[in-house]
Amino acid sequence: MDPTTFGARLRAHRERAGKTRPALGGLVGRSAEWVKALENGRQLPPRLPMLLRLAEVLGISDLAALTGDQTLPVGSVTRAGHPAVEDVAAALRHTTLPVGPVTPVEVLRGLVGQAWELWHRSTTERTAVAAVLPGLLSEAQRSARQLDGLARRRALVELARVYHLAQLYLAHQPYPELVWLTADRAMLAAQDADDPAAIATAGWYYAHVYRGANQIDAAEQVLVDAAALVDPAASGEQLTRWGQAQLGIALGHGKAGRAGQAWRAWDAADGAASRLGSGYAHPWLMFGPAACATYAITIETDLCRPGEAVRRADTMDYRALPSCTRRAAALIEAARAHVLRRGEVAAVHLLGRALRESVDTVRHHPYARTAVLELSNRPSTVGEDARELALAIGVVG
Repeated sequence: MDPTTFGARLRAHRERAGKTRPALGGLVGRSAEWVKALENGRQLPPRLPMLLRLAEVLGISDLAALTGDQTLPVGSVTRAGHPAVEDVAAALRHTTLPVGPVTPVEVLRGLVGQAWELWHRSTTERTAVAAVLPGLLSEAQRSARQLDGLARRRALVELARVYHLAQLYLAHQPYPELVWLTADRAMLAAQDADDPAAIATAGWYYAHVYRGANQIDAAEQVLVDAAALVDPAASGEQLTRWGQAQLGIALGHGKAGRAGQAWRAWDAADGAASRLGSGYAHPWLMFGPAACATYAITIETDLCRPGEAVRRADTMDYRALPSCTRRAAALIEAARAHVLRRGEVAAVHLLGRALRESVDTVRHHPYARTAVLELSNRPSTVGEDARELALAIGVVG
């Protein structure tokens, strides 16, 4: 094939990403024949929303790698920067010891807990935590550096939790280097604390970054190592960390198209969640039966089984997730499943519900942004409603 054509570039990136034509087609809501027609030049390159979706699935950062035309960073459309991001970034980039009094560990734990509660309870979670995150980073860094002994180790655990929150704040924004920085610093803080549960949690968040970069095997290794640090026969925090590691492993296998391995790991996670109780949800990690149920929708969709994904989504009790941002993310995943099954009316409805749960989650979610762009082109009520959503989240086609 002529390497200068769109089809040849698409094929090269698909093969580099290790995806078959049916897998790629399924992930973007099209058939294997559609992908084949693009690669063979029998069909013209798709419009911008579908190009963006292809780029996201294949891990392409610049559309020029597909189109061969002038550069267009994928993140400039699919990822929106938060207005306060520079304040958070400045706090992360400090290399000198912040000046000020040392916050006692118990006080620090309370402040970190309040920040996590802001994240989960607010419909504009990024705006809410951005107001406290720079100061909280400084306080946690001071305590971790100036305290001694057991108090220092406990402060390091809280510092890791602050870095996890910063990672969530920075996710889906055009600053991938800052996301890597937070994941790395959280892992270092947890390791310095010599706290197995904290290290296991850091592995969960590090794996998110690896999966986002399509480094599935690296994500799995981090999670396998994390799970080995905690006892699945225990209860409470250790079982939560172990179950969450299994859930992360399941998500990686699902993204890679390994159905058997994905569901084995998911079954282990769901079993752990069931042992914790039918109504259990960890206060800030949110692991529990409801979280497992929502991630099952993601796995079914990634495995290109939209019918089963829709069945799970339609029976999901989203109110069982005590977090605005988690409910919004789950509704976006349900919308993704419906789009793959050509249920566009349901998809727009679910995206609207997600927006009511959390404006920030929808505004910064790459799939939600590309989906409303694509659905806006529909010549019907679906298109009109999608255009309203696009305006609400600041997406301009």
